[in-house]
Formats: sequence, structure tokens, C-alpha cells
Amino acid sequence: MSFELIAYEPHDGAMPRSAPLPHPHPSLSALDAVVIRPGYPDDAAALERLARLDSRRPLDGPVMVAERDGRILAARATATGRHVADPFSPTADLVALLEVRADAARAGGRLDLLRRTGENPRRIPALARG
Repeated sequence: MSFELIAYEPHDGAMPRSAPLPHPHPSLSALDAVVIRPGYPDDAAALERLARLDSRRPLDGPVMVAERDGRILAARATATGRHVADPFSPTADLVALLEVRADAARAGGRLDLLRRTGENPRRIPALARG
């Protein structure tokens, strides 16, 4: 290959001002954003598809869903704790996030109950998971 094909542009060694700054965490991209939210009625088809992919029965009742790149990849029934996840995508982290969210919701409900009854919420034992 000849260097004559490449147009010569003088370069002073400085970065152009329009160049984006490097991401502070290069391994994390904006495409890896995860959304944990309640399931809505218009999610029914996606949840049905997810259950079929996972070879499980569809979830009943209210659900929490985990989305990555705008696609529902995991869901958890709030009443029973059953979950379904896309077996063709990495979803272990999403299922774990749904569990953490469920634990937080239970703890939040318990704190609200204690506040209403006048008990000290600081006496609730903390649980750590490794």
C-alpha cells in the first residue's frame, strides 16, 4: 500500500477540540444501562415471550422487570418471587438486581410500618450478602 493514497494533514500534536473526552470508566458504556421498573400492561407480550424462551409458565400478578438497551431481559413476580429471564443473554446480574429491589421494597414497607407504630427503625437487623 502506498502512503500517497493518504492525504497529508499537518498535525501540531494537540487534540482537536471536538474530540470527546474519554469515559471515566471505559469498561462501562451507556449501552450497559439497566432499568428496573414495574411491569405495565403493554409489557404482556414481551413477558409472555420471555417465559417461553425460559421454558417456564408466564408470571402471574404484578411484576418488576429489568431492561437492558430497552429490552426486557428478566422479570420477577412481586407476590411469589418467581422469575423468568432470557437464556440467550447474560441475565444473572439482572435477576440479582430484581432480588435486591424486592428486598429493598420489603424493607421499605417494614420501615413504614415501624414508623407508624412508633417503634425504633434503628433496631432492625441489617443483613449483608457477599
